[in-house]
Amino acid sequence: MNKKSNVSANLIITFFIVITGMFSSISPQTSYAQNIGVPNIPFFNLNGDDDANKNQNTDGTRNNNLEELYKLIPGINAKDNKDDNDRDSEDNKLSPPPSSTLLPSSLSLQEPIGGKAIPDQYIVVLKDDTLNWREILSKVANQVDIKGTEILHNYENALNGFAIRVHNEKVIEALEKNPFVDYVEKDVKVQAFAQTLPNGINRVDGDLSSTRSGNGYGSVNADIAILDTGIQFSHSDLYVYRQKTFVAGTSSANDDNGHGTHVAGIAAAKDNSIGVVGMAPGAKLWAIKVLDKNGSGDLSTVIKGIDLITQYASQIEVANLSFGCECKSIAFDTAINNSVKAGITFVVAAGNSGKDASTFSPANNPNVIAVSAIGDSDGKCGGKGPSTGFGSDDTLASFSNYGVVVDMAAPGVKIYSTYKGNSYATLSGTSMAAPHVAGAAALYETKHPGSSPAEVRNALLGKGSTPSTICDGNGRGYFTNDRDVYREPLLYARSY
Repeated sequence: MNKKSNVSANLIITFFIVITGMFSSISPQTSYAQNIGVPNIPFFNLNGDDDANKNQNTDGTRNNNLEELYKLIPGINAKDNKDDNDRDSEDNKLSPPPSSTLLPSSLSLQEPIGGKAIPDQYIVVLKDDTLNWREILSKVANQVDIKGTEILHNYENALNGFAIRVHNEKVIEALEKNPFVDYVEKDVKVQAFAQTLPNGINRVDGDLSSTRSGNGYGSVNADIAILDTGIQFSHSDLYVYRQKTFVAGTSSANDDNGHGTHVAGIAAAKDNSIGVVGMAPGAKLWAIKVLDKNGSGDLSTVIKGIDLITQYASQIEVANLSFGCECKSIAFDTAINNSVKAGITFVVAAGNSGKDASTFSPANNPNVIAVSAIGDSDGKCGGKGPSTGFGSDDTLASFSNYGVVVDMAAPGVKIYSTYKGNSYATLSGTSMAAPHVAGAAALYETKHPGSSPAEVRNALLGKGSTPSTICDGNGRGYFTNDRDVYREPLLYARSY
């Protein structure tokens, strides 16, 4: 477990020097990333030699677009005088809390399939052999009016590119025509998949796993990244190891919604004398805030979070994404695929629309473990418990998405877990099902260090309960009412 570091974006342009150094600082208004360094944009000589003439309009007046590009980074001057070494050490670290198959790419604007598009926001993906994206932006500044343009994020690990907000469509047209740009994609909104010893842990025999969740002694030496609304730092039932926010208007990943804290508890609440216990008790939690206080966020911000954890892929074993959109994004898929290649197992929620999950991202990415939700009211197989409110006991939850892209099922109805304010709450959703599997993945990797994401996935599916599994009166047994021909295995954790 040695997986750490994040580098993100800041652009400096001066009027007299070609910048050869790196790392300035981008303000919160232009980037949701906090304390992250970015390569500078090369600047043209404006002194009056031949190069300077390139920055003049045809009528002899000076092109002010480069000056405008400098203004993309308001408030930068106050930080320009910092020593570069100090800036490097501060910008490239996370803070501990206070106490698949891709769609073909082209040079035309890619429309994510479905999803609520965010006006004027785009994700620009560069070709793999592009070494200097700064020059691309500088060239655009010489071609069109970039007034009001903002660089939101720079991607360097899971994706090669950046996110941008523009008010002049000609900026996007210029980017599309650049030979080093692979494609430009509209940014879309994603949403947390939640509706309003826990039965869920009991139902999958988490209390019989290698850590014996609930006996007061189990602990897991694993790292789980929770990309969500953040995690309550001060919660006495959670071990929040590292944190980073990419949400505008926030200074830390402390949870201001509750969803992320609830997800974190299902995956890794401590095995102690209070509250609840998670699937991988006491695992180190990385709170990566990509969703706001309302549980929604920009896809470009989510990609930035994935970019960050990819840089720490030698430390983080598992990433949980309990959110998504009814969409298909090339950029999103590429970021996840590259992060999986780096060694991180991705577990994601299938969605709460009661639809075929093939139209929902990231569940439709073939390299993730997509999880549907079942309802369980008594912590046992057999379907003898009372109704869950979302169907009979031991049935697929009425709200759960389904389909061949779903890899595994887990409890997701009326799950009791940690919540903001050092409290506890009961929530339902595939958001709650996914972290059961994420915790199980962490358990497996603890016992089988160095396992690839594919090996982890195959192990979880191979050990899961199937329609042929005979109910043992406890957690070993299947469920009913699946709404498609593919019968995804139900998580069973006793073997981990």
